[in-house]
Amino acid sequence: MSGMGDVLENVAIDVWARVFSRSPRQVNAPHESDAELIEVPGASESYLAVTIDTVAEEVLAGLYRDARTIGWVAAMASLSDLAAVGADPLGLVISASVPPGTEPEFSGRAARGMEDACRSVGVFVLGGDLNSAPAFSLTGCALGLVPRNAVLTRRGVRPGDTVLLTGPAGSGNALGLVRLAGLSEELFAEAEYRPSARLSAGGILRGRAHACMDTSDGVLTTLDQLMRLNGCGFEIGCAWERVLARDVLALCASTGTPPWMMLAGPHGEFELAFAAAPGDAEAIEGDLRRAGLAPVRLGTARERETLTLALPDGRRTDVDMAQARNLLETSGGDMRNYLSRFRELGKSWGIE
Repeated sequence: MSGMGDVLENVAIDVWARVFSRSPRQVNAPHESDAELIEVPGASESYLAVTIDTVAEEVLAGLYRDARTIGWVAAMASLSDLAAVGADPLGLVISASVPPGTEPEFSGRAARGMEDACRSVGVFVLGGDLNSAPAFSLTGCALGLVPRNAVLTRRGVRPGDTVLLTGPAGSGNALGLVRLAGLSEELFAEAEYRPSARLSAGGILRGRAHACMDTSDGVLTTLDQLMRLNGCGFEIGCAWERVLARDVLALCASTGTPPWMMLAGPHGEFELAFAAAPGDAEAIEGDLRRAGLAPVRLGTARERETLTLALPDGRRTDVDMAQARNLLETSGGDMRNYLSRFRELGKSWGIE
């Protein structure tokens, strides 16, 4: 059986969570949902959804070089967490940490990235805090409301459920590959990486999907976390031309990169991965398409607690995503070493 403690990030989170007293108004348990769900006195119909996300390590690692990307992702990351719990957003408050001597034009571009992201999904920045710090970072804290009778969390997957994405994936890991491997940006431009929080999809899913989580840490990481929380496994169909975005497929073809890496890497986008009863899944698909999205059927939930990939050549292989998820810690921060060890994992799984 796969445990939450097999993943170093979960262990690190629990070190903090065990110290904090639990609010009697909090609905969700640790790890259980993308946003915290809180009872509000006098609000009998809705829970308050609150979430926070910081873009810092991506800047330090050189993953994002355009200030507008930093701003865009900082806003969308927390808004995506609202989408994953089916919340209607109230707005965003931000914190900007800016090194002394930073050009005003750089800060202005970061702010423009946040504004563009928010306006694209009909949300406003309500205010925030400005700090001086050694390294540039942006934090977004999003707030929203969720109907009490339609709570959507990461728990609730049932064997036999259909598992879907709200759209093709892989763009986050495509950008990560270009940066970490030192490839030409002509292969996948940072300016094209503008993932959107699926807020409309979250509204469609609430009260209908059994469980949901966003893919900000990559698709297979998301499914692995859902597996560990729900005590059931998944069999995922790897028809790459259907699962991966077209520009991601083109990058794989031009660089000889195995497509599985675009699902298994840790830098995702903001699609929603969700599970629903087969009949409901078909109806949800139709509603998502009418909302302008392109949902992707990934596979099926099952009782056996493994993550199994059904490969295009007909083979099936179980993958241990704890190994992949722990690589960032165990590789000692050496990105070249990380990429090399990541490929070695694929060979051990029989999919290189």
